Amino acid sequence: MAFHEVRLPARLAFGSTGGVERRTEVVTLGSGHERRSTPWASGRRRYLIGGNLRSLDDMATLTAFFEARRGRLYGFRFKDFADFKSCAPNGAVSSSDQVLGLGDGQRRQFQLAKTYADEEGGWRREIAKPVEGTVMVSVDGAETTAFSLELASGVITLEAAPAEGQVVRAGFEFDTPVRFDADRIEMTLETFEAGRVSAVPLIEVRI
Repeated sequence: MAFHEVRLPARLAFGSTGGVERRTEVVTLGSGHERRSTPWASGRRRYLIGGNLRSLDDMATLTAFFEARRGRLYGFRFKDFADFKSCAPNGAVSSSDQVLGLGDGQRRQFQLAKTYADEEGGWRREIAKPVEGTVMVSVDGAETTAFSLELASGVITLEAAPAEGQVVRAGFEFDTPVRFDADRIEMTLETFEAGRVSAVPLIEVRI
């Protein structure tokens, strides 16, 4: 997949809007009952950025970033300030935040993931774009630094395979992999020192 391991400058994301999208197919039967299903195993995030930009310098930075990605051609990293940690946004990341899996005495690789759940159900989101220097890992409750991390995929490799039944957990910050969802940016010059940008859409890409 065409992807650049670069993050959109954070200041360009301030004032952005967006969130997760799901696709649900609803069939209403003659009795009035419904049958609901989904063709998507995972949700997909969408954002609108740039609508609050006024500085010509920031507008130039956005244009340069857009050109470097060739519009919709290359994906990139985006920090979703509402969801960028293994814990709550205002919480402190710890090595016990998320369960990655159970040891079996042989397996050493584990995919970073975040679970969204309550008492009625849950969904596990694979995290493919962790932030360098933020990942913490524990095995059977004991924090460890004996692991390597693939930043482009979110896979950790432990130096030693956990024993049967030992729980592997991790905490981390992460980016959302996205691309521009338009091949055009529209800008209006309002004064010699300020302008306005029409909101630019972003859409999450599958890794």
